[in-house]
Amino acid sequence: MRNALVIFFGFLIASTPLHADVGYSAAVPEADRLIEQGNFKQAQSILTWNLNDKSLSAEQRKKVEFQIDWLERTRQDYPMTKDALFQKLLKAVQYLTPSEFDKWVREGRFDSRKIDGVEHYVSTSVANLFFRHQELAYRRTEDRNHVSEQLGRLAAARAIKMTAQAQHTPYVLPYHLKCALDIKLDETAAPAGETIRGWLPLPRANDHQKYIQILSSFPAKMLLASENSPIRSAYMEQKADGVNPTEFIINFTYASYGVHFEMDPAKIVPANLNDPELKKFTSEQPHVIFNERIRKLAEDIAGKETNQMLKAKAFFDWISANIVYSYAREYSTLTNISDYTVCNKDGDCGQEGMLFITLCRSAGIPARWQTGWDLWPEDHDIHDWSEIYLAPYRWIPCDPWAAIFAKQYCHALAPEEQIELRDFYFGGLDQWRMIVNSDHSQPLNPPKNSFRSDDIDFQRGEFEWGNHNIYFNKYDSYKINVERMDAK
Repeated sequence: MRNALVIFFGFLIASTPLHADVGYSAAVPEADRLIEQGNFKQAQSILTWNLNDKSLSAEQRKKVEFQIDWLERTRQDYPMTKDALFQKLLKAVQYLTPSEFDKWVREGRFDSRKIDGVEHYVSTSVANLFFRHQELAYRRTEDRNHVSEQLGRLAAARAIKMTAQAQHTPYVLPYHLKCALDIKLDETAAPAGETIRGWLPLPRANDHQKYIQILSSFPAKMLLASENSPIRSAYMEQKADGVNPTEFIINFTYASYGVHFEMDPAKIVPANLNDPELKKFTSEQPHVIFNERIRKLAEDIAGKETNQMLKAKAFFDWISANIVYSYAREYSTLTNISDYTVCNKDGDCGQEGMLFITLCRSAGIPARWQTGWDLWPEDHDIHDWSEIYLAPYRWIPCDPWAAIFAKQYCHALAPEEQIELRDFYFGGLDQWRMIVNSDHSQPLNPPKNSFRSDDIDFQRGEFEWGNHNIYFNKYDSYKINVERMDAK
């Protein structure tokens, strides 16, 4: 039957350039097949034509529209031809020759996919080359000295741990941070006169961060999500003029605590999964799928260990040693983040965190997303990590990225210091965090009319006009300025 369908569509493509009345049940799988082959234009033609079908349900129409949108998102993720990548590498890698570059391509050092007959490479290929092949560091033309960060994170971890032990509390040494989040949308983001709806990320209240105050915003009128919302946002509206960038600004302060849980494995008891709030965090969700590969990996890592803390620590340590850091494609273009990370053995902070969550949940350990920003001085960036529930200690933070950073990239630290820093981030957190989310794939308030630019996370804000999403390429100018007020 499948062969017959392929033959039918082959004839259809050749005879009518895909402008035929193709039903939804046939068009969607055929578009998927064409995408897998790299025939984006043909897939888009089928999908666009299919939108003319008046019998489509709202759900079917939404799926077709997102597939069309996915094609453009993927084109943006893979913008470079082989020649364009080579030209970028020439500026980044000393002594690079065409033959060496061709060898790297054959070895699969660069993520690529065929788009309409041409091999295209992911936009982060140059940076990922150095993450994945640290032996090339001496050939890098741009100096990337992170020694001060390595030493600073270790010093912060030691101070937090020592104070927590002395004061017998996991939350210590708060920093009072003043932040200014500024997002500029291109003048082409929306037609002149249209109202742009915007959702900006804000810190949510929990034991890690308190005393949140909104100082001012532009525009001034806004709708705030509750402080304990699992996805905290400030909603604003502003008209586009079609000439100037449309700017959204919000200024706020909060107290961010250092965290260290002094845990004893002998005191760990199984979580009460009769509690529905805990049970849902041991269940499958989008991107948290207990497929055979995940189940086997969790069993192999845990072995005969039954203690939930030690089992989770085994997952944490395995990720720190076996997953290499790499910048990611946009999450909305991936179907199963945790499985993608296992298969590729690399990922960014969110992919590493999602893998850790999935391994923990598959072993019956409640685990959830915790994300927002890492505000480490002079290196502010969006960041994802996780929390697990260990009774009697309740929810504790775990940052798999920090474990990878410590074990694989902190070359200024001695091996025992690398382990010390890695272990701190299992149940510990520094003060340079802005926590926005406590779960993934959560709805915004009010809801968007259009597709989310990131339907998993919420850190860079979301924007739309009418029923049209404004994608990230229309607002790559987003920044947050941070001042530590108590350091004066």
